[in-house]
Order: sequence, then structure tokens, then C-alpha cells
Amino acid sequence: MLSPMKIAATSLLVGLVVLALKSFAWWTTGSVALLSDALESIVNLATALAALIAIKIAALPADENHPFGHHKAEYFSAVLEGVLIIIAAFFILREAYVGYFDPQPIAAPLEGLLINGVATLINGGWAWVLVRQGHKLRSPALVADGKHLWSDVISSMGIVTGVLVAWGTDLWVLDAVLAAVVAVHILISGSRVIIGSLNGLMDESVPKPVLVTIRQIISDHADGAVEAHDLKTRQAASIVFIEFHLVVPGDMTVFDSHEICDRIERALEDEIADVQVTIHVEPEHKSKHSGIVILDCR
Repeated sequence: MLSPMKIAATSLLVGLVVLALKSFAWWTTGSVALLSDALESIVNLATALAALIAIKIAALPADENHPFGHHKAEYFSAVLEGVLIIIAAFFILREAYVGYFDPQPIAAPLEGLLINGVATLINGGWAWVLVRQGHKLRSPALVADGKHLWSDVISSMGIVTGVLVAWGTDLWVLDAVLAAVVAVHILISGSRVIIGSLNGLMDESVPKPVLVTIRQIISDHADGAVEAHDLKTRQAASIVFIEFHLVVPGDMTVFDSHEICDRIERALEDEIADVQVTIHVEPEHKSKHSGIVILDCR
């Protein structure tokens, strides 16, 4: 399996190739819509660089100033990507505005669209790799980069279709209209990336199915304890943090309660990759009679 660093570095190379192709397609045709596609590719390159830097920082070990590690750096990268996407959308809207009031015929449309199509195929294949590997590696930066590329692929397909229609009907104003539609699509995409990343920065809990699994694992491997309550989870990039209080009989030794904790931790680590577990042991009179009740505790 490729590491997040290698995947992010490859994104830079892919971004350069796609930017060169789309810029050549715009230069060949003079199309405002294809210019908007090329501008978005510049953002793709910038976001790939941001993702690479963020992943490198996130991989740094915990230190005195960052005892929980640097994993949230990836969320900052994803927020930056969203902001850059929105900025690109406003640049495209400006070009669309100019093109709408002064529409120009497109030169060599078939050649330009063919070049743009090759770039789109490259983007589509790489976006699939980024999203798939990003989810597998639990890397928000890679997932955000991949989703951004997917939005680029969708908008590129719309541009190709629209430019063909404009060429066939001589309605060259459609070129500018398409660019505006692409800009709105990009605005929505950038907003979604920012919202998703802010949830991570705000210590959002793990998804409900994962939370159900965590509760079941605690219940199944806490024999000897009374209950577990105040379960809290959060996710920072690839790391899942789990903490809860474990209530044990008042006469249980420290050694025995520690054995239960070790058993639960091992079970969680076997099921969930990159997990950090914190368990606070409490005597029986601290029971809340809520949370995860352990059966056959005696």
C-alpha cells in the first residue's frame, strides 16, 4: 500500500500534467469555458501541494507542545483547499462575465476538446485513487483532494458537452454561460470541503456505525467490570481517540482492573486501526446505571 506522502507527491505530478494539457487546450481554442477549466487545474496543483505539506506535518510524532500529535494539520489543509476552490470560482465568474457581453467564436474546438478530454480522463482516474486510498488511510487531506478532482471531472464533462453545442449552433455566448455554471458548481464543492474539515477541527465524534462497534467491543471484553459510562470519541485524521470510565467492584485489586483495561484496549486495537484508548477506572459506588452495562460482572 502506498503511503499518504507518496500519494500526495504523485498528485503534484498529475496536477502538473493536467494543468499543462488544459492550458494548451485553452490556448488552442480561446474558449472562456476551457480557461475556467485550466484555472481550476491551477487550484488543483496548489491544493495538492497543501495536502503534501499537511500530511508531512501530520506524520510528525507527538512532542512537548503537541502531546496529542499533529494529525489535525490535514484538516487545515482541507480548509485551505476549500478556500482556494472558492477563490478560483470567483476568477471564473469574472471571465464568464466578460465573455457573456463580448462572446467570441472558438478556434479549433475539436482539437481543444480532445486535449481537454485526455486531461479529464487522467483527473478522473487519479480522483478515484485519491478518494479510495484516502478513506483506507483515513487521510482527510487525500479525500478532500480526491473529491475536488471529482468536481473538476464533472465540470469538465459539462464544458465539453456545452462547447460542442455552442460550436454546432454558433451560439458562442453559451461558452460564457458554461463557465458561470462551472463556477457555481465549484463554489458548492469548495463549501462542502470546508464544512467537512471544520467538523474534524471541532472534534466531531466517529460515525454512528463505528460508535456502535466500539460500544459492543467494550461490552464483550469487560467481563469482571460493572459498567462503562461517559464514552467519548473523536477523530483526528487517521487517529481515533476513545475515552470512557470503567466501573469495577469496590473490592477488585488494581492488578485485576488493569487486566480488564488491557483486554478492552487490545480488542479495540484489533478492530480499529490507529486507535488511542484512555480508560478511567472507578469504584462501584461511582456507577451511573447508564451507558454500557456489563453482564455477569461477578
